[in-house]
Parts: sequence; C-alpha cells; structure tokens
Amino acid sequence: MEPWLSAEEQHAWRRFAAVFTLLPAAFDAQLQRDAGLTQFSYLVLAMLSEAPGRTMPMSELASTVSSSLSRLSHVVSRLEQQGWVAREPCAGNGRVTMARLTDAGWEKVVATAPGHAAEVRRLVVDAIGPEQVGDLDRIAGAILRRLDPSGRMRANPISREVGEPS
Repeated sequence: MEPWLSAEEQHAWRRFAAVFTLLPAAFDAQLQRDAGLTQFSYLVLAMLSEAPGRTMPMSELASTVSSSLSRLSHVVSRLEQQGWVAREPCAGNGRVTMARLTDAGWEKVVATAPGHAAEVRRLVVDAIGPEQVGDLDRIAGAILRRLDPSGRMRANPISREVGEPS
C-alpha cells in the first residue's frame, strides 16, 4: 500500500475534510439560531428521546454521543437548568446516574426536529439527490465501522418519526 495519497485520493480527502469541518458549524448555526441549542446539546436530547422511557444511564449516553462523561455532564447540567433533562439515581443500582428527558425536553425535541431535518435535507439530501442517499449511507457506514468498531454510536435506522410517542 502506498504511503502517499494519489491525486484523486488527495482531492477526495480534501473535499471530505472540508465537509466534515463546515457541516457541523452549519448545523450549530441553524440550531443556535432556531432553538438556542448546540448540535451536541440537540444530539443529547434526540438520543434520550429515542431511548426506552426516554431514559438512559449517563455512561451509556456518553458512549452513544461519543463524548467523555465529563463533557456530557457539563452539557446535561445546562439542559437540566432549562428543565429539559433530569438526572436521577438508577432504581436498581444507586451508583448509576440516569439521564431522563423531561416532558419539556420532549417538547423541545419535537419543536426543534422539523427545522433541523429541513437543514439536513437542504445541506445534504438535496445536494446529493435521492439516488445517492444509499451511497452516502454505505460510505458513512464503512467509515463508521472503522472509527467505532464496537458499534457504540447509534447509527441504526430509526423505526419511528420524531414526534411519535416512544
């Protein structure tokens, strides 16, 4: 295997690097403008909205959103101040802290999701067209398997629409 990238590989890599630099900033700007949330805060709320009972151990939530427990704890503190998340001890194991999406947090996700979905559609889906969505899924899946071989990230298809009760 060559240590250097070919011209074609270099070109593709640089474009991809620009996308993964610019895309999170664009989503942050949209979420901040429309909902007063960072992309990471929204991801935390969204993952809790999809969890059984809208509740998850903090350590599992950290893994799901690819975060350190320390970073997640700071973000959850801010979400608690907004009344969107509550932390409570696990009923079966008092040493485990659970994060629970409150009813107000659920309402925040439901109110925020349409605008975020529209931005995802505008910046990604509409840019590549419906015929390439499967390609994007396969490419992202291949890269994700290399980055996250344990499968911690919840990149599985979602079986329900946001706004439907979990």
